[in-house]
Amino acid sequence: MTTFKDLGVRKNYVKSLKELGITKPTEIQEQAIPMLLASAKDFIGLAQTGTGKTAAYGIPALHKVNPSVEAIQVLILSPTRELVQQIKKQLFKFTKYNDAKVFVEGVYGGEKIDIQIRNLKRTTHIVVATPGRLVDLLDKNCIDLKQIKTIVLDEADEMLSMGFKQDLNTILNATSGTRNVWLFSATMPEDLKEIVKRYVSKDAMRIEIDRNSVVNANISHYFVETTIANKPETLIRLLEDREEERGIIFCKTKAGAQGLKQLLQKEGFNVDALEGDMTQKDRDKVMRAFKNTSLQILVSTDVSARGIDVDNLGFVIHHQLPEHLEYYTHRSGRTARAGKKGESIALVLSNEMTQLKAVEKKLQISFKTLTL
Repeated sequence: MTTFKDLGVRKNYVKSLKELGITKPTEIQEQAIPMLLASAKDFIGLAQTGTGKTAAYGIPALHKVNPSVEAIQVLILSPTRELVQQIKKQLFKFTKYNDAKVFVEGVYGGEKIDIQIRNLKRTTHIVVATPGRLVDLLDKNCIDLKQIKTIVLDEADEMLSMGFKQDLNTILNATSGTRNVWLFSATMPEDLKEIVKRYVSKDAMRIEIDRNSVVNANISHYFVETTIANKPETLIRLLEDREEERGIIFCKTKAGAQGLKQLLQKEGFNVDALEGDMTQKDRDKVMRAFKNTSLQILVSTDVSARGIDVDNLGFVIHHQLPEHLEYYTHRSGRTARAGKKGESIALVLSNEMTQLKAVEKKLQISFKTLTL
């Protein structure tokens, strides 16, 4: 069995990983870590959500930092506030046994920018940021990225689908020079190929996990054919059959998410919703409850679910099929994380069967009929 020590990881980080219960490298970690440690080249890593990408880039990024240089040396960009907070916390845990302290700061929207500007005046080696808030800091001339050696684009496809393309261009232009770009993504849509062509060197190292399928192989895909009138009853029966499991139900609209939450609460389910009109305070409250398992079922829109990283979710249910194909990958990737198994269940109307077949063909997956 390959160990983190075999990959070239320093013993202080091996000790921290072991304490976190991370002893066997995942496939992306096994391939990416030695490449990133040994080389000063750009990098592209394609792997699903939940395959251990944070450690795959986080451990090498920490190795690249010189703690005696009081400057930002690594920049990690991620699509949501929640993901930024998770990455920062994870990096902090990785550094528990370091002799010299590596300081990590998180910057994101939904918090007063003045506080973040003040925090950045302290010694900071690594910044984890959402693109929008980082551009705000650049506009105010409140962050110095001149000594950046490594930029990580985490969940790059999600950042683009959330509308951060212009912000990414601004940031990558502002940090041009001798820095390396490490790009991690579940999919490679056309607009991401443009970013790669423009900012990633042609001789970049590249790895692709599960290249024959962009959807996690541990996910079983099902569909239930129903009607608009029968959808609520169908959904309730699915949830009753999974009363011991936790999961996410995806809706297309904010109103749909709130309506479904109210319907399921009336039926006695332990459920809450995430959607774009909620305040950050309410959103944080729901996410806290979902992460600490006091909330069993989450109803969410596609954009609001970006960056939800919660282990041990048994299922996702698509109340409607998503508008964009890559959304199916992002939705289903919320289950079957860290090597676990999970179910992705689509509620499909008779006139949506053609769309379902298109998803099957494009993503190279097979939907089985689920009988209630």
